[in-house]
Amino acid sequence: MVQSIKVAFQGEPGAFSEEAVIAYFGPAGAAGPADGADAAVAVDAAVAAAPDRQALPTWRAVFEAVRDGTVDSGVVAIESSLAGSIRETYDLLSEFYDAGIRIVGEVSVPVRLALVALPGQSLDWIERVYSHAQALAQADEFLRTRNWQVMTTYNTAGAARMIAENRERHAAAVASPRVADLYGLEVLAADIQTGANNRTRFAVLGREGSVESSPPPGPGPRKTTLVLAVRNVPGSLNRCLGAFASRGVNLSRLESRPARTARWEYVFWVDVDADATEPACAAALAQLRTEAEMVRVLGSYPRTGED
Repeated sequence: MVQSIKVAFQGEPGAFSEEAVIAYFGPAGAAGPADGADAAVAVDAAVAAAPDRQALPTWRAVFEAVRDGTVDSGVVAIESSLAGSIRETYDLLSEFYDAGIRIVGEVSVPVRLALVALPGQSLDWIERVYSHAQALAQADEFLRTRNWQVMTTYNTAGAARMIAENRERHAAAVASPRVADLYGLEVLAADIQTGANNRTRFAVLGREGSVESSPPPGPGPRKTTLVLAVRNVPGSLNRCLGAFASRGVNLSRLESRPARTARWEYVFWVDVDADATEPACAAALAQLRTEAEMVRVLGSYPRTGED
């Protein structure tokens, strides 16, 4: 019998996180990933016919739901092409590592932002603008053209829903244009994001070893995400990175974050353009473990396209 898997996302219906769930798993009533994604990232159709999308208030709540097994998978924002890394997500990936939470996939979603408000409002009537801090940053050039009071909320779609439910006049939200129909609002200004190629990358989370959330390996390019801590001696980072360079394994991302275990200590987050089981990458990881103080592999998964 075909059954639906449960997928958690942060925010309200209409949030970009929900769009990421639809892009990866497909809309309700459809199996597998949408928009031509590689079949290797599909959840087996015998297991999942369509995602049961579950909205949760915070990214932490998504991690907890995956850990506790109340959902099969979770989708969390991990990086904006404009605003950079979503640091809370990386901290949560590290925190929930021992709970067996791993990255099993990724999906890139185009970010189109609109200013939405109650029907009958106009730009000249707006006094307050609500949205998530990331969305406000991505629409900063537009927002600076008016003398509006800008206020942060926990989610883009949540800001729109708040205005609709409170019937709040003289207020607008920065959100996906899709929320206008969902909450009975009107678009006052479309495509207010900075730049035409703004995208957000989302990580798909699953429990280690879970069949429901972990698609089987298939053809196509793979990626591995890991976090490491280097010894506080000269050349340690160079030797750690050299384990990959000497074997021709490319690193597409390298970023430092506070270790959160001691003052002024840092860890490095790395995206490797290879699967952890590929011979060259596996050898590099083996050498890395002899040099680094700590190495955690957060998951190997199909690399997303940017189309």
